[in-house]
Amino acid sequence: MRAFIAILAILTLTVPVGAGAAHRPDPVPAQIVRGTPDVPHGRLDKYEAFASRFVSARNVWVWVPEGYDPRGPRLPVIYMHDGQNLFETSTAYGGQEWGIDEALSAMGQKVIVVGVWNSPTRYADYFPQKLAAYLPPEMRAQVTDMAKGELKADDYLRFLVSELKPFIDRTYRTRTDAAHTSIMGSSMGGLISLYALGEYPQVFGRAACVSIHWPLMAPPTTPEAREAAADATAQAWEAWLRTAHFDPKRQRLYMDHGTRDLDSNYRPYSQKMETVLPRYGWVEGRNWRASVFEGTTHNEADWRARVDIPLGFLLAP
Repeated sequence: MRAFIAILAILTLTVPVGAGAAHRPDPVPAQIVRGTPDVPHGRLDKYEAFASRFVSARNVWVWVPEGYDPRGPRLPVIYMHDGQNLFETSTAYGGQEWGIDEALSAMGQKVIVVGVWNSPTRYADYFPQKLAAYLPPEMRAQVTDMAKGELKADDYLRFLVSELKPFIDRTYRTRTDAAHTSIMGSSMGGLISLYALGEYPQVFGRAACVSIHWPLMAPPTTPEAREAAADATAQAWEAWLRTAHFDPKRQRLYMDHGTRDLDSNYRPYSQKMETVLPRYGWVEGRNWRASVFEGTTHNEADWRARVDIPLGFLLAP
């Protein structure tokens, strides 16, 4: 029971921000941060309680690299979920941030990163909404219980695509095409990143799904139940893949997981997905990478240690 509660906390972890979803004009940065121990390179623009017609208001933090020139070259953009965990230890879960700005600066990559904070409806926001229809009834019931109501991923993606991205493209010097627009997240954030790639291929050309939470909910506790759940989950993904709008000739997909703690449950699921995805045009080593990192677990420290790998995949020519 204690392990289940811990898993539930990880999947639904939220940071409350703002209130309401009333539409408002473009926000003004509440704070600009640069030259601090947490943000030693570049600049972090903090938009508080960014309002939307589709989802509840949430913080949006935008990092631009050192030497960014609003009249200079246009830059690629990475949209990342759980934005409070990316740049500053004071807001990150467990006080451990991803160090996205440090990683990109060390890599010499000139890119803009948009960190979208999660909300009190994180699970509902990040669960691939159309996938639920293809799950067995008992699994759909568990998803509904976890979401505490209706799934919201389609509205969350509408927010990203029709409200946030246009604001970012108006405000910053961006390369607006799909080939230079990526989406990235971990755990449930990995699920919504994969979902976004299939729902909006004209917007997102690349996705990175770190420790992607293939079980969708708290994993079964026995190997037999886990195998059955992995079968049902893979079948649901394949049913959705038949209706999705992926363009593997133009898109790139990265996914990984570890082998300890929560991630120790993932291999039966990822193995099945590694047989499903090639049927839909994904070729390992060409437009798709699937990795298992032995000895790593489901937390920001381990994701930070390897974040240059998915970032490098997203930003490769």
